[in-house]
This record gives sequence, C-alpha cells and structure tokens, in this order.
Amino acid sequence: MGFRLVNVGGRAALVHDQSYVDLETLSAGTFGSDPMAALGRAEELSALAATLADHAPTGLLADAVLDAPVPRPRNCFAIGLNYQSHADESGMEVPAVPLTFTKFPSCIVGPNAAVELRSDAVDYEGELVVVIGTAGRDIAVTDAWKHVAGLTIGQDISDRPAQFAAAPPHFDLGKSFDTFGPMGPVLVSVDSFDNPDDLRITTLINGEVRQDDSTAMMIFNVPTLVSYLSRFTTLQPGDVIFTGTPDGIGMATGRFLADGDVITTTIEGIGTMTNACVRVSDYVKEAN
Repeated sequence: MGFRLVNVGGRAALVHDQSYVDLETLSAGTFGSDPMAALGRAEELSALAATLADHAPTGLLADAVLDAPVPRPRNCFAIGLNYQSHADESGMEVPAVPLTFTKFPSCIVGPNAAVELRSDAVDYEGELVVVIGTAGRDIAVTDAWKHVAGLTIGQDISDRPAQFAAAPPHFDLGKSFDTFGPMGPVLVSVDSFDNPDDLRITTLINGEVRQDDSTAMMIFNVPTLVSYLSRFTTLQPGDVIFTGTPDGIGMATGRFLADGDVITTTIEGIGTMTNACVRVSDYVKEAN
C-alpha cells in the first residue's frame, strides 16, 4: 500500500481520504515531526499508511495550511527542454543529454503560496517533481524507481529578463527568486500510481488552459534522469528533481504573469496547486 505525505504547518502527516493524521502521533514517536526526516523511510510510511483507518484524524485537509512536502531539499535539480513540444516552441534543438541546472532550495514554497513578481516578464512552467528517498550513486536506469520516495507537483517560475541578462543565460538566478518554487500539495509514493511514467499535467492561468500534456512525452524519463544525475553526485533522501515542462509557456506567446493572476497546476494522481501572483518591487538589473 502506498502513502500520501503532507506538511501541515511544518509537521509531517499522512493523508487518509479527506483527513490527515499527524505522523509523530501516528507512529507513537518513532517518527518526529520534520517532513524531511521521513523521506528516507518509505517502507515504514507505507506500513503506517495501512493503519490509518484505525486512527482518529488530526484534522481535515480542507482546513489545513499546507507547506511544501519537501521544505528544505539539499539539492534542487531542474531539467530544461525535456519535452519535444517545449523545445519546438522555444526554437531550440533537443539536447543530447539532460540539460541540467539548479534552483536554489530557498525558492521552495508551499502549494498555495503567493508568487512574487519582480518584472513584467515572469513565466510559469508546470512540472512533475521527483523526490529521492534512497541514497545512491551510479544508479542503474533499471533500479532508479527504487530510489524515489515519491512524486509531487512543482512550478518552475522563471523571470525571463533575469534569466537572459547574460550569455550564457542565468538559468539558476532567473529561476530562483524567492517564491519561484511552489511545490505540493502532497508527496505520493511511486507504488500509488498504475503507471508513474504517464501522468497528465495541466497548467491554467485564471482558469484558461495553457499547458496540457502527459509526462510520458518526456524526452528523458524519470529513471533516466535519476540515473544520469547519480553519475555526478550521490543522491540523498530529500533531493528533488524538477523534470521539465511541456509547451504552452508564456514566453512563446508573450503572455506573461501579471499581478492578480492565479496559476492552477494539476497532475493526475497527485492533486492541484493554486498560486496567486503578486507584483512587488523590481529586482536590481545592474550591479552598482
């Protein structure tokens, strides 16, 4: 049996139907309250999830304020041009190997957090996010799913003026402003999906569908990405991988995010994030 892990006000909890049960309470102290500490113990989480019907709920999900299920990742990898449709709309060639950059872990916020805009050309990119559960280096593609704790939703928010202020582009800076990594609402274990390689992903802006595709259309699938990254660094529990976005981004049409816009991102079998956009002061474009 799989599990669905949430972060309720900084405390790990497991989901049962429309309710949640605090993990520390459920486990009689075997687990602590920190969601990060739970990520490397997937088998134990599944065992506890099987007992949820026997426990009184801590609260209703509808009443909970959810934070990111992985609030403090050690590493936050991201993959560019990982859908043919996105490469086509960007006018770029498909990379021969995964085009990898990093987002600063400090950009991670919860599934309903506000996204702060600091220019007039901030973009949305709905993505599947992979969360590592078992450490490993030089992981074989055939073993990669065994190293994944679960899957969640992410938005790789991107400030295009900051990203393309230099050549080559500042992928890391342009995509790592505070609030530029909404994640959630729940971490879902891999065994909860009939086919974790084929999940529908949609992004809506103010209710209008802008992105609608399947993760089956990734150029480099999840096992390939996990295996590839593990060649360079030992992956650890809590490391996350933003796996790339399909076509429909704002840069392709000039339809960028504006103050008051609402981003709604849904992935089949995981849930929905809703993030309102708030225009704040401009970033400093040139060093003094």
